[in-house]
Amino acid sequence: MSRSKEGSDQGSKSGSDFLQLDIGQAPPGGRTAWLADRLRAAIADGTLPVGSRLPAGRVLAAELRVSRGLVTEAYQRLAETGQVAGRGRGGTVVVAAPPPEAAAPPAAPPAAASRGGLVDALRAVPCRIDLSPGVPDLASFPRTAWLQAERRVLAGLTPADFGYGDPQGAPALRAAVAGWLARNRGIRADPAEVVVVAGVAQALWLLAQVLPAHGVRRVAVEDPGSLGARRQLEFAGLDTVGVPVDGGGLDVSALRAAGARAVLLTPAHQFPTGVVLDGERRRELLDWAADGGLVIEDDYDAEHRYDRAPVPALRALLPEAVCYAGSVSKLLAPALRLGWLLVPPRLREEVVDAKRHADLGNPVLAQLVLARLMDSGELERHLRHLRRRHRGRRDAMLRAVARLLPGARVHGAAAGLHLMVTFDGASFDDSVLASAALTLGVKAHPLSWHRQRPGPPGLVLGYAAGPAGEIEEGVALLGRALHGLTGTGRRDPRG
Repeated sequence: MSRSKEGSDQGSKSGSDFLQLDIGQAPPGGRTAWLADRLRAAIADGTLPVGSRLPAGRVLAAELRVSRGLVTEAYQRLAETGQVAGRGRGGTVVVAAPPPEAAAPPAAPPAAASRGGLVDALRAVPCRIDLSPGVPDLASFPRTAWLQAERRVLAGLTPADFGYGDPQGAPALRAAVAGWLARNRGIRADPAEVVVVAGVAQALWLLAQVLPAHGVRRVAVEDPGSLGARRQLEFAGLDTVGVPVDGGGLDVSALRAAGARAVLLTPAHQFPTGVVLDGERRRELLDWAADGGLVIEDDYDAEHRYDRAPVPALRALLPEAVCYAGSVSKLLAPALRLGWLLVPPRLREEVVDAKRHADLGNPVLAQLVLARLMDSGELERHLRHLRRRHRGRRDAMLRAVARLLPGARVHGAAAGLHLMVTFDGASFDDSVLASAALTLGVKAHPLSWHRQRPGPPGLVLGYAAGPAGEIEEGVALLGRALHGLTGTGRRDPRG
C-alpha cells in the first residue's frame, strides 16, 4: 500500500506505534497540552495529512495509559482551532493543516520599530498562544453560510454588476447596515447616510482628510486608549491630545480644558479599560458637542456583551454632532476589510469624495454577500453563537487570572473580547513582562503601550481567539513570567 493510502481516511491510526508517542516525555501536569502539541506538529509536517483519521479516544487512552478525558480534551483543542473535526461514526478526521511556525520566536518585536509600529510588529511574531486584544475567534468564521450567500449573490448578478461600484458603497449593503444598526445599536439612519469603508482604520483616515478644512486639526483621544487608533490619526496628519479616563469614562471637564474641537472615544466598552461612559458623562459630552464639538464614536465591539444590557450609541442621541464608525472585524474577520461610517450631513459629500479618491470603493461582491447575511438573520445567529462561546472563554480567563496572577485586578469583564488587568502598587515594567511571556510562547499587550500618562503596570489580554484550555495555559505562562520578574506570580500546579 502506498504512503498516501496509509494516510487516507480508509482507516484510523491505532496501536502503540501511533506517532511513536511516549507519554513519559510529557511534563507533569501538562500531558493534555503535550499531546495536543504533538498532534498539531504531526498535522503541520504532513505525518497526519488532511483526510487521515485519528485513533478512537478510548483506544489511544488505553495505549497511552491515560484517562479518556485527557485524549478527548486534546482532540477538542485541535477541533476548536480548526485542525480536526468529528465525523460521527467516521471518527475524528484531520481537516486542515496549520501554517508552519518559526522554530524560535524572537523575544520581542524588532527594537527598531517605532512605538506606533509595535502592534504590527508583535502581530508578525509567531507564538504558540495568542492573547492579544482585538483578535476575534477566526476559527468560527461561518464558511458555510458565507459560501451559500455568495452562490446566491453570484446567481443573481448581471454582467454590469461586475463593473466599478458606487464609492459610497453598494446600495444593498448600505440598506442592510442601516437595518443592522437599528436592530442592534438603536441608531436610525437612512441608507443614504451610510458610507462603506475598509474598517474603522479607513474611517479614521477619511475623517482626517476632511476635518482640517472645517478647522479641526487636533483630536482628543482617551488615555488610556487604543495606540493603533491614535497612531492612525497622527499618521494622517492630525495632532492628538490625551484626555484621562476613569471609572465613569472620559473626563469631559478635562476634554473641555484640552481645547480640541473633536474627540475620538469608545463609549460602549472603552478600550482598554472596559468602562462604559456613564449617564452624567454622556450628558456632559453631548452638551460639549452641542457647543460645536465633534464626537468620533468607535463602536468596535459593542455587540459582544454578556452581563449587562446594551448601551445606546451616542450617534442615536445626537446624529448631527457624531461620526459613527463600526465594522465586522470583531464579528466575522478583519480580513474582510468591511465597515461603515456615518457622518453629519455637512461632512458626508466630502467623506464620500475622499473615499472615491482613496480606492474607488470597496469590492462589491463581498459587500453583497455581507448584505445577504445581515438581511437573512444569519449574522445575528452567528453573533448569538459567538456570545455563548466567548462567555465560556472569558470565564476561563477570569478563573485562570484569579488563580495564577496574584495581585492582578480585572477590569472590563462584562463585555467585549478582552480583559485589562492591573497590578496596583507594583513597580515593574509591564513591557518587560510581556517580552518575558513572549519568550515562553505567549503574546499579550503591556498596558503601557496604550497609556500616555504614568499608571500602574498591567496587561491587556484577549480571550476570543483560542479555546479555554489554551487560555488557561497562556495565563499560567504569564504567571511564570511574572514570577520570574517579581517573585509574586505562580506556576500552574498542573504543570
